Amino acid sequence: MNWTIFRRMASAVVMAGVLSGILLSGVQHVQVSNIILQAEQYEKAGEAAHAEAPHGHAAPADAAGAGATAVHEHEHGHDGDEWEPADGLERTAYTVAANVSMAIGFALMLVGAIVVSGRQVSWRSGLLWGAAGYLVFFVAPSLGLPPEVPGTLAAPLHARQGWWVMTAGMTAAGLATIVYARAWPWKLVGALLLVVPHIIGAPQPEVHGGLAPEQLARAFIHATALANAVFWLALGALCGLFYRKFG
Repeated sequence: MNWTIFRRMASAVVMAGVLSGILLSGVQHVQVSNIILQAEQYEKAGEAAHAEAPHGHAAPADAAGAGATAVHEHEHGHDGDEWEPADGLERTAYTVAANVSMAIGFALMLVGAIVVSGRQVSWRSGLLWGAAGYLVFFVAPSLGLPPEVPGTLAAPLHARQGWWVMTAGMTAAGLATIVYARAWPWKLVGALLLVVPHIIGAPQPEVHGGLAPEQLARAFIHATALANAVFWLALGALCGLFYRKFG
């Protein structure tokens, strides 16, 4: 790869990543943040109830399921000395920084895939690349592991991470095979790759439920799906726009 192509890629990645990361932060502030803050109140209340319960006895279970508080502490417990940003401006600043960093990383993968494909790209075709990213990194993993509000019971983290990586990788490979392969047998292989992770199944907790009401958990899934759709479509369009512009 020569310097000109590298500079073109880097410029497109940084511009698209910064702008889409800021956009995601704005959408999250409107759509998602309030839901998370409400769920955190239930989480803190559950932790307080568990801490005040007599030694050796779990705090009363809520409607989410028997023993939810005890299992919650095992899966999502927080160290009392663990640092976290203060609510307000500090938390917002850290959220924006994290979103921009994440967006730049995804933009690097997206632009890299565009370069490898060898196809011409514009903001319109970039929308298709963004839609593919949405399917790979959000839709497919969410079919087995939907987004969770704070206080939700979950399987061990390493198991969920392993299944997520496998699902994203197989979905990306499956979509690429379906789109680029010419022979129908290979397209069928691509379709098989899409369903294998879901045949295996995502890791699940022993007890299902959480501290937040089910209605709040559903609202979080819907809000997160919308925020990610906006993010990925914007990221794809911006990657296509800037990659063409800097060319």
